[in-house]
Amino acid sequence: DNVKKLRTFASRADHGESLDTEDLIAFPADELGEIAERIIKIYKRLQSTRREQDMLKRQLTQNIAHELKTPVASIQGYLETILENPNINDQMREQFLGRCYAQSQRLTSLLHDISTLNRMDDAPEMTSTENVNISQMVQNIQKETALQLQQKGMTFVNRLPDNIVVRGNQSLLYSVFRNLTDNAIAYAGEGTTITLTAQRPDAYIVESDMSDEDGSAKWAFTFADNGVGVSAEHLPRLFERFYRVDKGRSRKMGGTGLGLAIVKNAVLLHGGTIRVSQNEGGGLKFEFSLKI
Repeated sequence: DNVKKLRTFASRADHGESLDTEDLIAFPADELGEIAERIIKIYKRLQSTRREQDMLKRQLTQNIAHELKTPVASIQGYLETILENPNINDQMREQFLGRCYAQSQRLTSLLHDISTLNRMDDAPEMTSTENVNISQMVQNIQKETALQLQQKGMTFVNRLPDNIVVRGNQSLLYSVFRNLTDNAIAYAGEGTTITLTAQRPDAYIVESDMSDEDGSAKWAFTFADNGVGVSAEHLPRLFERFYRVDKGRSRKMGGTGLGLAIVKNAVLLHGGTIRVSQNEGGGLKFEFSLKI
């Protein structure tokens, strides 16, 4: 009887038919019956996981389409105005072309970030690794963002020790520190301070979360700002793709909504963990680790 039920199950599973009918729910209580029930439970769990993944993919595709639609519509609108008004003055034409270019840069950023996330999702083992000097990398990011920081009256306090070296992918590690910096510049507020610190792996006892089950040591980083922060209910969702605390404001700032998702994925790929909390005295505090 159990063999017959298993044969029915296999046939229905193969043809994508329902498996919730009475004749498949209960098996006689013998060894084969127990194995059969486990097989069906595993199969149903896999089906459920697959449905959830399909739903997430659909949501992500819809989000991507929505994000791409805005800059494309803007570019079309400005170009149509220029084409339909041949007598438009040079100053106005220049202004519209400048806005087109800004929107095309936003499109480029979106496509780059989507490509980065896809690369991490599809083939994390394909990313090339090398010894990366984090201390030097952060100094370069400070130089690259100096003008933006100055325009907002912000200060970047870099307290990293010299010569922090991590084995990993150069571009993904750069994305971690650059996206956190860009996020703070965009949302912390004028006149605020960013503070980056790190603790050496040997400063931690073995049972701390800075050493793995396999005993591998990690650098522990804290990236904090004393800005406006976000309310507690938003914290668990900050690393979600396209999640925005303030949708309108975020888009005006030019953010892709993918920066913190890239940060989290890149940290996980480098054997670390990351969490975000409200900073004492205001702002956000990101605490993350990277394997040496």
